[in-house]
Amino acid sequence: MSALVQRISRFLRSPQGQQLVDRGRREMAKPENQQKLKRLASRLSTRR
Repeated sequence: MSALVQRISRFLRSPQGQQLVDRGRREMAKPENQQKLKRLASRLSTRR
């Protein structure tokens, strides 16, 4: 694994990283954020 990937993995296992992951999960559970993500994904897929 590259050094960057190892650093990211260590961060995600840290308490601060876990807080960030939990916050991301809470935000993505909100319907309005799911719709924003779907719109972004469709915009990106039509560019190709």
